[in-house]
This record gives sequence, structure tokens and C-alpha cells, in this order.
Amino acid sequence: MELAAIFNEMPFAKLLGIRVTDVDEGYAEAELPFHDDLRSNTWGSVAHGAATYALADTVGGAAVISLSEDVSPTVDMRIDYLAPVTGDLHAQAEVIRFGSSLAMVYVEVFDADDTRVATAQGTYKTGGQGKRTPWNDRQENGTDADEDAE
Repeated sequence: MELAAIFNEMPFAKLLGIRVTDVDEGYAEAELPFHDDLRSNTWGSVAHGAATYALADTVGGAAVISLSEDVSPTVDMRIDYLAPVTGDLHAQAEVIRFGSSLAMVYVEVFDADDTRVATAQGTYKTGGQGKRTPWNDRQENGTDADEDAE
């Protein structure tokens, strides 16, 4: 299965409406259409910052996994919000360093007018997880890791 398709089936991304549109070696793009459930309050038209963060984290993870070809959980992410989000978003991520245990990613998030609304830098784990992780246990064994531990 294509990497973008795998990310687009991720339950959390589907819940928010995040869609990965392009993945290449160390690079990814994604979009997030604005909808009422993303608003930071009931009367305004500004998206909650967590929606922007989730888009940045998702596209950053896709860029890293395009190189690691394995589960690469987020270790840390720092985001700078530059403008309020009041419409659809798109983001692009580029791996700026890929090591045997960690990768660093630079992400830019834009609104529909191509105004940069956020930038982020993320660190993702690239190795050392072993064969059995909470991310792949259910898929490979048909069970939860917690059930096996009991």
C-alpha cells in the first residue's frame, strides 16, 4: 500500500479531515479542510491550534517514514503560530537530518491564500523500536500489546 494511503487511513487523521497528498523521499504534503469542529470556540471562525499542530505532526511523520520505512514516533515538536487559521490548510514537510536513531523535520503550514500560518520543527525516532511495538502489535498479531502482557 502506498504511504499516503496508509496515513489517510489513520483514524485520528480521518477524524480531523487530514489528507496526505504527496510523499517522496524525505518530503511530504498534506491538507486539512476547515470545518466547524476545528473551531476554537462556538462563536468564532478561528481553528484551534491543535488542528494546525496535528497537520504539522502528520505531514512531518509521513516525510520521516518515507525514509525510515518503519514506525517513527514523534519525540518532540515545536510549533510557531504566525497567523490565525480561518480556512483550509495545506502543509509541506522536509527531513533536514536523518540519523540512525533520530530525524529532524521542518514543516510549513499555509492557508488557502498561501499565507504562512505556522512553522514547526519536529524530531522523530527512526530506529531501535524492535520488532514489537504498540503501533504494529495489533496489525501483526491481531491483538493488543496490553492483552499479551496480562
